[in-house]
Amino acid sequence: AEGFIDINQFFSSVIKVGTIVDAQKVKKSDKLLLLLVDIGESEPRQVVAGIGEFYTPETLMDTQVCLVANLQPAKLMGYVSEGMVLAAKDGDGLRLVRPERPAENGTKIS
Repeated sequence: AEGFIDINQFFSSVIKVGTIVDAQKVKKSDKLLLLLVDIGESEPRQVVAGIGEFYTPETLMDTQVCLVANLQPAKLMGYVSEGMVLAAKDGDGLRLVRPERPAENGTKIS
C-alpha cells in the first residue's frame, strides 16, 4: 500500500473547478501547454500543464477541469504556474479529471 496521510493533510489541498478560457502551446516543448483557468477569482490563473501530448489547445477551450489551487507557484520553461490540473494516466493515455456536470467556477471539491 502507498503511504497513508491523515484527513487533515488531505483537506489542506484546495481543489476547485475551473474553466479553461485560453490555451496555447509552450514554445520549445511538445508536452507543455499554457492555460488560463477561471476559478472564480478576479483574474484567471495561469497554469503550465504537461498534457500537450494528449490534448491540443483547441480541444481544451471552454472546458472545465479540477485544479489544485493552493500550490506554491512554480516557474516552468519561463512561465509561472499557479496551480496543477488533475489528470489520470494509464496505458491508454491521459484523462483530465473533470466534474460530472458543469459546475460554477471556483466550486471547491470536497
